[in-house]
Amino acid sequence: MLVLLPPSEGKAPSGRGTPLKPESLSLPGLAGARAAVLDELVELCAADEEKARQVLGLSEGLRGEVAKNAELRTAGTRTAGEIYTGVLYDALGLATLDPAARRRANASLLVFSGLWGAVRVNDRIPSYRCSMGIKLPGIGALGTHWRTPMRSALPEAAGDGMVLDLRSAAYATAWKPTAALAGRTATVRVLHARVDPATGAEKRSVVSHFNKATKGRLVRDLLTSGARPKTPAELVETVRDLGYTVEPKPPAAGQPDRPWALDVVVREIH
Repeated sequence: MLVLLPPSEGKAPSGRGTPLKPESLSLPGLAGARAAVLDELVELCAADEEKARQVLGLSEGLRGEVAKNAELRTAGTRTAGEIYTGVLYDALGLATLDPAARRRANASLLVFSGLWGAVRVNDRIPSYRCSMGIKLPGIGALGTHWRTPMRSALPEAAGDGMVLDLRSAAYATAWKPTAALAGRTATVRVLHARVDPATGAEKRSVVSHFNKATKGRLVRDLLTSGARPKTPAELVETVRDLGYTVEPKPPAAGQPDRPWALDVVVREIH
């Protein structure tokens, strides 16, 4: 099973490891598109700090991120699993997985990125700032830029297994499953259910922080369990066995290009 994750907006500092080796990154079919984004991003940030800040949508307090991007080719690297931080990755807790679960994480987790397209958690990258929602002056919208190379790279990475898509909306623009792979893909929405004290009726809502935390815990539980569901229907049973409340929504008849949608319902949020 291939698990698609969003990156984190904030990132750990670059490490002291060797500088970036683009040829070492997973999904080599993305190499040309990566080089194009890297070249333009470094050139932009090295040449005009103010313009780069505006293009990247950074506040005055984040001006230092521009200088960081200008040094991407010479900065030290860490594994992507160490670079990405935040609520989802804290809940996932890659560093505390047992060796078997960590091997499964390296093989199955794919983090989408405005700069790299997608990387595995054991790929070594420098810290950077480049969200999928920006438009570079030359390349244009990054979501559009990545669609063509992703069209072949993602099905190849998925093979004949299923895809669990946990990306946020901005990163979902870079790739959407089609044809047979859509039927082997499931998206997840986390809903917080609570009872209205005035009416006694249950109300459900999406809460960003707990959405991310629940997705992180779910991925961790799947990795530690060693489960290998091959279809969305099998995934539903696996997730229920792990103690989650899940409500599946298979695609309607006549919609073969639509993935399954799974609602994970959480009543206690933490």
